[in-house]
Amino acid sequence: MLGSAPAAANSKYAGIVVDAKTGKTLYAHDADELRYPASLTKMMTLYLTFEALERGKINLNTRVKFSANAAKEPPTKLGIGAGKTITIEQGIYALVTKSANDASTAMAEHLGGSESKFAAMMTAKARALGMSRTTFRNAHGLPNSAQVTTARDMATLGIALREHFPRQYKYFSTRSFTFGKSRFGNHNRLLGAVRGVDGIKTGYTRASGFNLVSSVVDRDRSIVAVVMGGRTGASRNEQMKDLISRYLLKASTRGRGNLVARGAPANVAVAGLELPKIGPIPSNRHQGSQRLALAYATPTPEPVVGRAALVNSLNAQKIAIPTPAPALVPPMPVETASVDTVDPVTTASTSATTGWMIQIGAMPDRNAAIELLTRAQGDGGSALSGTEPFTMAYAKNKEQLYRARFGGFDGQAAATNACNSLKKKGYACWATAN
Repeated sequence: MLGSAPAAANSKYAGIVVDAKTGKTLYAHDADELRYPASLTKMMTLYLTFEALERGKINLNTRVKFSANAAKEPPTKLGIGAGKTITIEQGIYALVTKSANDASTAMAEHLGGSESKFAAMMTAKARALGMSRTTFRNAHGLPNSAQVTTARDMATLGIALREHFPRQYKYFSTRSFTFGKSRFGNHNRLLGAVRGVDGIKTGYTRASGFNLVSSVVDRDRSIVAVVMGGRTGASRNEQMKDLISRYLLKASTRGRGNLVARGAPANVAVAGLELPKIGPIPSNRHQGSQRLALAYATPTPEPVVGRAALVNSLNAQKIAIPTPAPALVPPMPVETASVDTVDPVTTASTSATTGWMIQIGAMPDRNAAIELLTRAQGDGGSALSGTEPFTMAYAKNKEQLYRARFGGFDGQAAATNACNSLKKKGYACWATAN
């Protein structure tokens, strides 16, 4: 399976190497042909878990109960009985190391209400991230003929996990996980064996063959590589090593990263909300030089003025971010703004007379939040005309985070229209008011 033409040795094989700084495809073989993801599926399960953590819907100590459906999943599994619980963090560790199918189902049911609803959320998120040929039907990757993906889509997901969740991404480099009296090693044998490899995920079913997505960061170069359809775990690993050795040095030492726009939040079918309608999978054959596209806008923020006016407006509104599934998670507490927590980044009027605003993300660094607002302001066009970008500091689990928001919309319709416009550009966005 080694070299640039492995198909003669294995018809199931597909592979790709993407420069994680520029998005350039360095290598591709059948990268857009449909394959079964197997346990690579859990990468998306973890993406939605990390997203729920960032939005405050859950925390690492949230208890996840195992239903009878979750408990009966076939191995590999933790073997938790129906009615028993684990924490979200234990579930994360179980997925990245042991690739536990029962934990995947339990977390899917906790976040989505049912595994089928969660699978629809997974597919919707895949579309939002640009994974146009991927469809999910379950949260673990056990055989389902309708659950398909491509090597290119898996590379996109790997890059998105790195870019969107830099704090949580560290879990993918976990070497082992102790649960009760058992210790589970990571199935990814390249961790610690190949320089620069820091994750991400393995997968195997008889139909899929042996799959692997690898992230490599070595000094000033970075790639994400995918191997699918290996005949054995050993041959898959050798192919991945070969790809890394061949193409890492061809990766750029320069580039902005931020290749995959944050996907729009799934419209979850829980508590009476409507499921997103997933259309047919379009054909999406890319050329070898295709880049993961994200247009960058670079307007420079103006000096801060009008802080007191915006603070007074926010306190009058008592803004709270609504949760998509109020029946499953507690509402977020109402915030009180202060001069210290509100940071306007433009010079326009700061009055938000109607109380409507939008949020497009929460970042661990204020400058990153401002950069996100700046890009969105360029991409939003007329939908954001006359609005106020600002950051809002808040503490979460003793850590400082910065919400990226636009205020000053003339009613709900204007805020919703702005969100719809930004979602088309790949941003997460939701409108909120008192």
